[in-house]
Amino acid sequence: MGRTGRAVLEALSTLGARVSVYDERQESLEDLPAAVASACAGSPGRLAQALTEQRPRLLVVSPGVPATGPVLAAAAACGIETWSEVELAWRLQRASARPDVPWVAVTGTDGKTTTVGMLAAILTAAGLNAPAVGNIGAPVVTTVLEGGADVLAVELSSFQLHTTRTLSPLAAACLNLAPDHLDWHGGYEDYRADKARVYARTRRGAVYNCADEATCLMVREADVMEGCRAVGFTLEAPALGQVGVVDDLLVDRAWHPGRHTEGLEVATLADLAHLAPGGQAARLPAHVLADALAASALALAVGVPGRAVSAGLRAFAPGAHRLVTVAQGGGVTWVDDSKATNPHSASAALSALEPGTGVWIVGGDTKGAQFHDLVRQVAVRLRAAVVIGADQTEVLDALARQAPQVPVRRVPHGGPREVVDGAVAAAAALARPGDTVMLAPACASWDQFSSYAQRGDLFAAAARDHVRRGTTDQERD
Repeated sequence: MGRTGRAVLEALSTLGARVSVYDERQESLEDLPAAVASACAGSPGRLAQALTEQRPRLLVVSPGVPATGPVLAAAAACGIETWSEVELAWRLQRASARPDVPWVAVTGTDGKTTTVGMLAAILTAAGLNAPAVGNIGAPVVTTVLEGGADVLAVELSSFQLHTTRTLSPLAAACLNLAPDHLDWHGGYEDYRADKARVYARTRRGAVYNCADEATCLMVREADVMEGCRAVGFTLEAPALGQVGVVDDLLVDRAWHPGRHTEGLEVATLADLAHLAPGGQAARLPAHVLADALAASALALAVGVPGRAVSAGLRAFAPGAHRLVTVAQGGGVTWVDDSKATNPHSASAALSALEPGTGVWIVGGDTKGAQFHDLVRQVAVRLRAAVVIGADQTEVLDALARQAPQVPVRRVPHGGPREVVDGAVAAAAALARPGDTVMLAPACASWDQFSSYAQRGDLFAAAARDHVRRGTTDQERD
């Protein structure tokens, strides 16, 4: 009964359904509408028992309910049909007065939110009402019932895809794949299978990452609609059927009529300069460019003109907690990338640093991930590491084995503010002029924080306080 659950409840109640609600937390069941038929709070086992006893016709499940947990196991054992909120929204869209409003779906281990934001900006620049929804923005079901959209840019997590059954997007992309949420899914192959569901029944364009073999294989294996094109995005010059980079140009060889003999410029690196450190296009992180190419390929599948790609990318503003410089002082730059909740994302962020200049704040809920490969990849970038998290064992072991030359400081377990203040103090003591202190935890936040946003907000505030104190001390001297 979080934001998505309440949106589902409102939608189903409005449509006249008899709705029962289930949640682990009693407080989540307060202030429910009178139309609710029944409410049950308790452990996952208790909720599973209630489902078994009540046998609802349909279960609309929150993305937070694990695939391997007792609730979904009980639903399957009882033959209860189970949908995600996304599935419900898709069916309501098909039954609405505008059943043909296209959906463009994006998933991947990293980069989903940035890509969907860029996609929505491009579609908007083309004059379309194109809200970003799903795992970003408003619940999809709310947007569908409100109506008015010309196209939906839909971010989908593996959790949402697990119980999405009939979605048929106009275009879809899996940006990349790396181990993540393995505890939720039960293993890497199950995680991969749920990500691959994004391509099922795609009608016009199945967009994949040429540098990520897992996404290439997904597209080759996908059961798409007749006429759907496979479109790759690459940081290299594009071949036929791809969108890529030539010199400082983003070039389409997948959609425009002359693609068999030439590419068509749709944007330039200068259109993305505001997303690079210091506003310098030459320093644009590779993963940001890849996200822009994926968004361009998806938007072109909708049929927007190339000029809209350029205008949309220029207009795009990144979300909070994604490689945001939050403070600078004493020659040290403080960067919040709290959204880096897995090793793959943290590697992309840290790889943009100059060798030996990074003070890395890392740790949290590992979600079953391994860190040895990550530390091996980024060790050359590091001056030092500051480890947070309720259980620091995996991260500390990886640092000791893969980067023994890197100084490490541990922050004891505590409350959110106490942990962040300790991390900032430790990082400040280790940093030197020219360094970057980067919060790129490679872990989820749930062990010590309410969300990655809270973690990032506290870090930004503590970093600014540290810089202000330093400035005040210099003025006194």
